[in-house]
Amino acid sequence: MFYYAEKLSAERLKRVYEIAPPRMRQYLEAEIEYVMTKIRPSDIILELGTGYGRILPYLARITGTIMGIDSSLSSLRFGSQTVSGLFNCQFACMDAVKLAFQDDVFDMVVCIQNGISAFHVDQKELIAEAVRVTKAGGTVLFSSYSEKFWPERLEWFRMQSEAGLLGEIDYEKTKDGVIVCKDGFSASTVSESRFRQLTAGLDGRVSLIEIDESSLFCEIIAAKK
Repeated sequence: MFYYAEKLSAERLKRVYEIAPPRMRQYLEAEIEYVMTKIRPSDIILELGTGYGRILPYLARITGTIMGIDSSLSSLRFGSQTVSGLFNCQFACMDAVKLAFQDDVFDMVVCIQNGISAFHVDQKELIAEAVRVTKAGGTVLFSSYSEKFWPERLEWFRMQSEAGLLGEIDYEKTKDGVIVCKDGFSASTVSESRFRQLTAGLDGRVSLIEIDESSLFCEIIAAKK
């Protein structure tokens, strides 16, 4: 979480998406489109790891209220430009595993583009906290990369490294879904079996869906009393 809060935030984080090649842009768009199919017009939505609010304008057009949280103040300040004029969007600086919300507040909680790994927190706690703040019958969406997408993902990170946005990739340690840079950056993925382990025992219905041969979505329908 420190890396995104201090080294890869605001304008630098936006640049990551600007240099994405066509296949990676397709992946990013497919994730947003999938989330949008799950939204109802009256929903109150929370996005974990919103960064500079990249996806909020898409969701704001079709729903009620959206709260984006992140640990990077610089990204959130920069994000004020992203949501300018969108009065149903709000930002807050917050720890995703210690949300400052009561139980049963949101109709949907979203954490896409492998945020579950990028946060570098206890993933089981992260999922449980997302479910805690979701209303009964509401939806929690986490996504990670499909194993099929490894070559495209590695190429995008290589481009980020060459652009000076990340450190030099350590190719000896980079394998099996994990990307490691020599400046301390690392990014893993969550497999289908790992998602099942992380959601075991949750009070809700869990589904795992692959989309676009690039993303693996874990969808939880909260079933709290």
